[in-house]
Order: sequence, then C-alpha cells, then structure tokens
Amino acid sequence: MQKQLSFTGTYTAIVTPFKNNKVDEAALEKLVKMQIRGGVDGIVPVGTTGESPTLDYEEHIRVIELAVKYAAGKVKVMAGTGANSTKEAIYLTKAAADAGADATLQVAPYYNKPSQEGLFQHFHAIARATKLPNILYSIPGRCGVEIAVETVNRLAHDSLNIVGIKEAGGNADRVSQLRAALGPRFTIFSGDDALTLPFMALGAHGVVSVASNIIPREVSQMVGSFASGNLEAAQKLHYRYYSIFKDLFIETNPVPVKAALAMMGVLEEEYRLPLVPMSGKNREILRATLRGCGVLK
Repeated sequence: MQKQLSFTGTYTAIVTPFKNNKVDEAALEKLVKMQIRGGVDGIVPVGTTGESPTLDYEEHIRVIELAVKYAAGKVKVMAGTGANSTKEAIYLTKAAADAGADATLQVAPYYNKPSQEGLFQHFHAIARATKLPNILYSIPGRCGVEIAVETVNRLAHDSLNIVGIKEAGGNADRVSQLRAALGPRFTIFSGDDALTLPFMALGAHGVVSVASNIIPREVSQMVGSFASGNLEAAQKLHYRYYSIFKDLFIETNPVPVKAALAMMGVLEEEYRLPLVPMSGKNREILRATLRGCGVLK
C-alpha cells in the first residue's frame, strides 16, 4: 500500500530555464538547489510558470526527471502533468510516476471548456490511471472554466488519491466553501502569492508560489510563521515583499519572474514564443521593486 504523503507549506512553481532554445539543465539544477537551501517544502516543475505549453512531450518528461534528480528527496516534487486532453494528461502522469515524482498537479482543461460533468470524468480518469496523489488546479482566468466546489467534493470522495487543490481564481470565499465542504484534511493551496495569508486565514495549507523562485527562504518563513501561529511575523514578511508579489505579474507569468532570475544571475533570460521579453518600462519597474526589497543591490 502506498504511503500517503501530506502536502502543506511552500511549493515553488519552478521556471524552466532555456539556453539556445533548449532546456538549460545546469541552470535548472542551480535553481532547484537554491530552493532546497531556501527551505521550501516542494517544487512544481512544468506548471504554468514552467512554460509547459511550449515544451514537447520529451522535454516535459525530461524536466520532471531532472527535478526529481536534483531534489534528491530533500523536497517533494509535484509534477505538472495536466492537459486539455485526458489521454495526454494520463500519459504525462504515468511518466511522472515513472520518474519518481511525489504527486501531480492537474490543471483544469483549457480552451475546450468542458462541463462540470466533463471535468469530473477527466480528473476521475486520471486518478484511476495512477497511484500518485493528485492536486487539482483551478485557474479560470487561464482555462475559461472553474472547477466547481461541488465537483471538487465529488472527486475527493470518489478518488482517494485526489487530495487537494491549488486555488488560483483570486476568490477567498472559495476557500471557505471548499473547507466547509471537504473538511480539514483536504489540502488547499493559494495559487497567488499576494493572497497566501488571506487564504491561510480561512484554512489553506500554504502556497504554490511564483515569488519563491527568487525569495524561497522569505516565502517559506512567511508561510511557516503563519502556520505556527506567529501572525505578526507573517504579516511583516507579507508587507515587506508584497510589491514583489504584485510586480511578478506586471506582465504575463512567467516573463517577470524569469527576468528577475536573470537579473540575479541565476539563468539566461530566454522564452519561447509566443512569450516575449518584458517591455523596457515594466522591466525598470520590476528592477526597482527588487532593489527596494533588497533582492538586488
């Protein structure tokens, strides 16, 4: 019987570094080790922040394999294996299991806009195809569809390996609704750094963070402080880094966070079309914010 893992705390939605249009494996290793030193609980490779839509299958699986290798059991690996095709999601999920991932993150199907019954059947089929714990991912702003609370509740009771959800709809009331429907054991992650503390106040267990790519220790301390009951310390960290939380979304994620990491010397600033570098104006805003928060000198 598979050991049931718990998923709480800070999980970094890790970027995928590129160099000469290939995955920069050395930079990825550097970034993962930076996360481990920063004290995060886990990493999420090939999610939205990992530019999964522009990776082919081989690259997608390779990034998961590398993430598992570089994590070396020191942090958990929650692999992004969702898709708008159920068959594709199952294929990637099985590959993630073979690679040694601890869990998968399953985004709601995008563009095809399934009904709630379609969403249920999609996630149900994936859960049946793997023994890995699955974390649902509701981000209606990108997918055009929200996983309804009733559907989440139905899935959690139908499939015991559907153990949580990443909430990225910006709606704190959803946390209350989910907690009331699903009880205390079902994991809820904030999908927005700026909403981590408000969500945790309502029962969320942590965050899948973009900001922790650049400030892993600080985000981990903020989440850990709140979880241990030190609200004052958590609030201080929230307000100190709030401008980073906001400005990392001044343009489409992951463009700003990759720009920030490049400014820090962690990786080459390279994207794949249709993503392009930040505008000059926004780049200077981000640079000033990073300097103001002490991330850059």
